[in-house]
Amino acid sequence: MIHINILTIFPEFFREPLSTSIPGRAAAAGLAAYRVVDLRDYATDRHRTVDDEPYGGGAGMVMKPEPFFRAVDDLGATGPVALLSARGRPFEHADAVRLSLAPELTLLCGHYKDVDQRVADHLATEEISLGPYVVSGGEVAALAVSDAVVRLLPGALGDHESASSDSFYEPGVVSAPSYTRPAEYRGMAVPEVLRSGDHARIRAWREEQSRGR
Repeated sequence: MIHINILTIFPEFFREPLSTSIPGRAAAAGLAAYRVVDLRDYATDRHRTVDDEPYGGGAGMVMKPEPFFRAVDDLGATGPVALLSARGRPFEHADAVRLSLAPELTLLCGHYKDVDQRVADHLATEEISLGPYVVSGGEVAALAVSDAVVRLLPGALGDHESASSDSFYEPGVVSAPSYTRPAEYRGMAVPEVLRSGDHARIRAWREEQSRGR
């Protein structure tokens, strides 16, 4: 079982996604437990302020360090602590595998212009990015990371082959195209080899398609 802590100023962002599909089934089966923490509960003033102007000037607001440090201290987090950041290293399948083996994972969601660098330097054990682009906040990335990690837990999917045949299960390898009924739709036919019943041919076709893509 893995415990996933998510620190955010928008806890409502996670309520439905974490109770839906594979993340929800994994929680119901006792494979994963989620704790979504509102960073405003750890602010140091009565207005529950979590951001302030950047030192040195400039546009935007910067998330303060105190709520992050206080929340992680309160959780007593022992596993990896990942800051979701556009400056981070791109998240890959190998990272999902590594994190799925940890008993606990804590995800720090940035927002606004940036997060105080002391969070990255002295609290997070790593910085993770979804890719070379910017989204509104770390919440989107935290959901993606959580889903990628949880679906790898034994029992989260119907069978191991569901995961092992996915794209990127092996480095640099993407899966072959998939088809289902009907065999023909609007003049577009399913490749004959997939309807042949010849498992050796089907396997060879899928390997060829995978390499080509």
